[in-house]
Amino acid sequence: MSAAAALPTPSPAAPSPGRPRRRDLRQNWLGYVFLSPAALLFVLFIGGPFLVAIALSLYSWDLLTPPEFVGLENFTTLLQDPVLIQAFANTFLFAFASVLTHVVGALLLALAVNALASRVVSYLVRTAVFFPFIISWAAVALLWQYMLDPGFGVITHYIDRIGLTPPDWFLDPAWALPAIIGIDFWHTLGFTFIIMLAGLQTVPKQLIEAAQTDGAGRRQVFWHVTVPMMSPTLFFAMVVTFIGAFQIFDPIQIITGGGPDDATLTLVMYLYEQGFQSFRIGYASAVAFLVFVVIMAVTLLQFWGARKWVHQQ
Repeated sequence: MSAAAALPTPSPAAPSPGRPRRRDLRQNWLGYVFLSPAALLFVLFIGGPFLVAIALSLYSWDLLTPPEFVGLENFTTLLQDPVLIQAFANTFLFAFASVLTHVVGALLLALAVNALASRVVSYLVRTAVFFPFIISWAAVALLWQYMLDPGFGVITHYIDRIGLTPPDWFLDPAWALPAIIGIDFWHTLGFTFIIMLAGLQTVPKQLIEAAQTDGAGRRQVFWHVTVPMMSPTLFFAMVVTFIGAFQIFDPIQIITGGGPDDATLTLVMYLYEQGFQSFRIGYASAVAFLVFVVIMAVTLLQFWGARKWVHQQ
């Protein structure tokens, strides 16, 4: 045996983990080309403004004079602002009520529509439920202002006919936020309903038939087959509804403007007031950063909790 044959053959250097090899880049260049417009838009309209907002939160700026660096003063002021605490409580209450009513209401409605024997009736109900979602918030706000008007509103009229005293919905602090929650439920239920209906139709019929063959009743089939199989859909609806509810702005701005007595003031409305009415850009940026942190924290908490109840197929 020669000396050269006795020497071990050097193995090629292994690529370091986490670093794409040049060959992979050459093979996937077309994918990166298609991805680049979305990445560019993300940097321009989401990543860039996010970094600018974080930087502005460290300044005091009224748009007229040069910005003044104040460090964390805006954030310390946030913790002592009673109006912000009120807006925070209103936003959480609205988001919690929205998630609860939308997910439960849409699921029950989807179960009822999915059980309809007539296709024509089923399609009519789907259209009727989804139709309010395509109406602009401005039109929805004007419609419900008319229907709940204490003088000539249709709903107020029928409440009076059954012997009850109708509240002054948008001027009573105790009824203003529940009225907004109800209007939002009417307007956006169709979106969650379509998601639920799509998820419901993906439940394998073989599983339902097998459970029924084993003697399971409707309630047992629902809790032990339908709900587990729809858990990814339920989780998605919860996350999307919470994020959307936490950013609610249009109906409240049009109907109540945050009143009465800040009873319907939300974090996004407070951000708008501080930034574009009081011209406290630095403080508004701090509020925006707080909104981001809260949404991110709750969403991560939902993903953490999802490991215990979301069924992964």
